[in-house]
This record gives sequence, structure tokens and C-alpha cells, in this order.
Amino acid sequence: MASKNDIKFLTSPMIGNETKKYCRFKKHKIRYIDYKDEQFLMKFLNEQGKILPRRNTGNSLKYQRRVAQAIKRARHIALLPYVTDLLK
Repeated sequence: MASKNDIKFLTSPMIGNETKKYCRFKKHKIRYIDYKDEQFLMKFLNEQGKILPRRNTGNSLKYQRRVAQAIKRARHIALLPYVTDLLK
């Protein structure tokens, strides 16, 4: 019988243990998302300028809608681009 020191894993045993996603707005009690703060809004965009989905960011539905609205407002007044190559 093999001991624990003799067992070799092909993959890391920690692969299935993902940390729980959380809404950063609820955790830090952020109520207002400022559309003029483009550095903060860049965290919710990918390299092409698309808005990241909730499953990737961990936002709640309420705050994901507010983030999307703030990004759209920032795009409208040209603080953020609509489409780009290598935004980050």
C-alpha cells in the first residue's frame, strides 16, 4: 500500500477547489458607480473593450446593470472606447 508521500498527482489536487466569487460592491458597500472614473471601469472590460459578464466578475445582478450603464455613459462621452485592439 502506498503512503501519502508516494502518491503522485498528474494534476494539482487544488484544481476543483475554486474560491467563491463575491460582489465587490456589496463587500465594500459601494452604492454609486461613477461613470467618470474610467480606471475603475476598465476592470470590467476585456482587451477588445467588451463588458465582462457576471460569471467572470462576480458582481450581483443589480450592480452588473449599474456597471454596464456606467460604461455605456462613459463611452457616450468618449471616456472609454467602443471597440479597440489591446485596450489593456
